[in-house]
Formats: sequence, structure tokens, C-alpha cells
Amino acid sequence: MSTPSPENPGLANWILIISLGVIWGAAFMLVRLALDGFGPWTVAAGRTLVGGLILWAVGAAMGQGLRSLPSARACVFSAIIGAGAVALPFALLSWGQQHVPSAFAGVAMGVVPLLVLPLAATFSKEEGIGPRRVIGMIMGFIGLAILLGPEALNPSGAPLETWGRIACMGAAACYACGSIITRRAPKMPPLAFATGSLLVASLILVPIALVKEGLPAAFPAGPGLALLLAALLPTAAAAVIRVRVITTAGSVFMSLTSYQVPVWSVIFGVALLGEDLPPQLFIALALILSGIAISQSRALRAMFAR
Repeated sequence: MSTPSPENPGLANWILIISLGVIWGAAFMLVRLALDGFGPWTVAAGRTLVGGLILWAVGAAMGQGLRSLPSARACVFSAIIGAGAVALPFALLSWGQQHVPSAFAGVAMGVVPLLVLPLAATFSKEEGIGPRRVIGMIMGFIGLAILLGPEALNPSGAPLETWGRIACMGAAACYACGSIITRRAPKMPPLAFATGSLLVASLILVPIALVKEGLPAAFPAGPGLALLLAALLPTAAAAVIRVRVITTAGSVFMSLTSYQVPVWSVIFGVALLGEDLPPQLFIALALILSGIAISQSRALRAMFAR
């Protein structure tokens, strides 16, 4: 069995990024339900704190606790990811989405793969950025834009709309930079890396939540369960999977999840929340899947040739 690489991610990593697309697609629904009982800052802080504590307990039981971080340099990388690729984008999105149409955040997240390409070409040259990957990423972004529709770019008239858009794009830049930094991090157990990152993020977000919204006056069962699931799946579990995929298959491969997430979000919304099925979903899905196939054509040929 060959070692996973950016040119040949392997079947396990394909399964993992599809799983991430499903998990993060469900996150929109879970956060929406959690917001029925808690403020946005409380939800963001609660996700990172509970998720970090869950990973800390699991890691301690499996021998991959924080003590398994191999060096001070590894601790620094984990803290940088927690602050810059978890806490900061959560904060930017929490603030920015108050001033822009909700679909614009989806467009901003779709820019992540396009931002990753030049960063990977500069700082992660072993990932082999070439024309087919650029074409595939552009096709995926076009599919995402069709799915979200032109209303995503329509002005909302909010007084701070320009700054809200900048905040959302800043969050996308944080995620793109975080992927590259994760790729360049020293070798360490993924569980310990993710645990440290989430706990650092919670140290930043919890005080902000307390200042902005205070302690929750009540813990309603439905929103509370949604918040717990958001902490367990799209925060804790996804953080570990993300580290594993980036360190083995690369940041460009990982960025393909940005095109999956809105599709799964729409599917969950239609299936579980009774939302209307967008007529453009299938055209968008065809473009997104085609873009992924083109960008990963060599890896797919190698995998199916066995």
C-alpha cells in the first residue's frame, strides 16, 4: 500500500474529505438550531470549548493527550492554528454575517481553494500546483456561485456591509493560511494537534462571549443538543480529520471540501428542515464534481487502475 501524498491521496483520504463535507454541511443546520437558544458568540465559544474538552479526554485515554506534543515548536504551531485558523475566522464570521446576506458567507468560503492555490505554490511546492488543478478549482467555484445564486452578491443595505464582506473574506483567508501552516507543522499526533488548537481557540472566544452575551440564562434542550452535536462532530471530530488530511494529502486536496459543504448544507436543509430544493442544485453539483475530477484526475486514475 502506497503512502498518501498530494499526487496520490489514497482511498482513505477521499473517504475522509467526503465525510468532512457531510459533517461541515450539517454544521450549518446544527448552528442554526443552536442559535434558537444561544447567541452567536456563545455558540462559537461553546463549540470550541466543549469540542476541545472532548478531544482532551479522548486523547488522554488514547495516549495522545497534550503531553504527546513532541516539542515547543509543535505547541507553537498548535496555538497558531487555534488562534488564527479557528478563533479568528469564527469571530470574523460571527461579526460579518450580521451585516451581509447569509449566502455571501458561502461565496467567501468558496474562495478558500482559490486562495490556497498561490499559497501552496509558494510555501508548499511539493503539492504540485498545475493547470488542471487551477482549472478544476475555478470550475468548482463557478458551480458554487451558481448554487448560491446572484443574490449572494446583492447589497443588503446594511450600514457596515462593506466591512462585513471584508470580515467574511478575511475568514476565508484565515482558513487558507491555516491549511498551509498545518501542512508545514512538525510531525505530531493529529489528536493532540487538534486538541491544543481548539483549547487555545476557546481561551480566546469564551471571554469574548462572556463580555458580549454573558452566561446563558437557560439551556433549552433542543438548542443545547444541537450545540453539543456541533461541538462533537463539525468541531472536534472534523478538527482531527482536517489535520490528518492536510498532513498526508495536502492543503489543496483538503480545500476541495469548501465546494462540498454548501451542497450538503442545501441537501440537509431540504431533507430535514423542509427547505425548498434550489432548481440550480444539479447544475451546480455537476460543475463541482467535474471540477474535483479534473483537479484530481491523476489521483483518480491511479486509484481506479489498481
